[in-house]
Amino acid sequence: MSNIINRDTIGDMARRAATKYGDKTAIIFRDVKLSFFDLEREARRFAHLMKKYGVTKGDRVAVYAYNSHYYPISMIGLAKIGAIQVPINYMLNAEEIAYIVNHSGSKIFIVEDTLYPIIAQSQSVFTSVKKWGFISLGESMVPDGYFDLAAEMKDMPYDELQVDVSAEDIVQIPYTSGTESKPKGAMLSHRALMSQYHSCIFDGQYDTYDVSLHALPLFHCAQLHCFLMPYLYVGATNVIMHKADALEMIRNIEKYQITHMFAPPTVWIGILNHPEFKNYNHSSLKKAAYGASIMPVEIIKQLSVAFRGLKLWNYYGQTEMGPVATILKPEDQLLKPGSAGKPVLNVETRLMDDEGKFVPNGEVGEIVHRSGHVMTGYLNDPEKTESAFEFGWFHSGDLGKFDKDGYLYVVDRKKDMIKTGGENVASREVEEVLYQHPGVEEVAVIGLPDPKWIEIVAAAVVPRKHASINEKELVSYCKERLAGFKCPKKIIILDKLPKNPSGKILKRELKERYAK
Repeated sequence: MSNIINRDTIGDMARRAATKYGDKTAIIFRDVKLSFFDLEREARRFAHLMKKYGVTKGDRVAVYAYNSHYYPISMIGLAKIGAIQVPINYMLNAEEIAYIVNHSGSKIFIVEDTLYPIIAQSQSVFTSVKKWGFISLGESMVPDGYFDLAAEMKDMPYDELQVDVSAEDIVQIPYTSGTESKPKGAMLSHRALMSQYHSCIFDGQYDTYDVSLHALPLFHCAQLHCFLMPYLYVGATNVIMHKADALEMIRNIEKYQITHMFAPPTVWIGILNHPEFKNYNHSSLKKAAYGASIMPVEIIKQLSVAFRGLKLWNYYGQTEMGPVATILKPEDQLLKPGSAGKPVLNVETRLMDDEGKFVPNGEVGEIVHRSGHVMTGYLNDPEKTESAFEFGWFHSGDLGKFDKDGYLYVVDRKKDMIKTGGENVASREVEEVLYQHPGVEEVAVIGLPDPKWIEIVAAAVVPRKHASINEKELVSYCKERLAGFKCPKKIIILDKLPKNPSGKILKRELKERYAK
């Protein structure tokens, strides 16, 4: 009895929101509009359906879908019965998806209609799956052997199932890409995510009266756990887009009077440069968040002009942190350009050397955290878990330094630091210079192998529309602003940079492509 009285889980959070906010609109997706009461009812129906197909506490259910109202419904519904959501990156191929599903031991695999062809011919390799579910957002026929999620949910009761769920129980296992050959499953508990929501609400200044736009992938913990779920927590209205599209985002800001939106710098750049941008009213947008990479100072200035009165927050973290660790707040965007800010409400952040000793301000060390946000560990991987928690702190794998005011600057990935001719070069420092060039729209700086220098600094550059730039011009531009060893020895002009669905530039893919 005491556990039921004291517990604080995601399922409890949704029920409390329904009690407090009732008929207020919680979610809008296309022509679907759900109140907080509706969301709670549909989550309970989803829970009953999962129970019907044999899902019990601790079981895993894989969700392979673009954004829709079914993402929060499945997350909350599984939370209510102590089961675990395994979100699948829709950019992966069938073999990569099968690895995650089988490694997680997912008993049920739910797939959206538009993604079904990718796994249709490969079902035999999904050895852990006992039952297949189908999300039909269009007119697609439900394949043989699949259950129709929407149709079967309608027939389910909506009383709340009485399952003893603890805050320490795992509720989601997202898989991290990282630099490893195989992704790792980060086990996130109810406690970790609730702690993370508290930090986001406090440091991000979320309000019940906000209307937040969610366009980036919900399989990624940033959009789901930094924004959608905590905004549901506080009773705000949430507009979900199927996919991120710059023009549709611009239109939706006006249509729904959006007050808050998250996007990585690459997407913000696309919005600012869109030819239709000036044809819509976006005066409602007062809060904006970014992450995945540092926002170039020039883009911050452009955003402040394009969206008058806009406040910006930079979120830094990673999946294992649920994911936020630090935030740079609006008042510091131009005072501390390039900074990841300070640790959020429930996070303690330090810098550590390889021997487990803390390094002083101004010196570079590995960024480590202690927090209620931190994952329980990596699924079925005690060695990597032990390594990640060495010396009693979670090791991010990022290198950073604190300035005299305690603001964190992420220097580079620990494994991706460019070491050229014996000198360390932070790719972000070079990127920041190239972003100031009037002909550059996007840039990614990487290290490429070289017989003389071991590694050279290389820059992949996307020119602005109608701009004419060349390698010699950009190298000269850098030499005027950087030490010689930091300047790119190779410039690669591209039409676009490779990115994942959350807008993060895939430097590893660039390295593999141009290493030879």
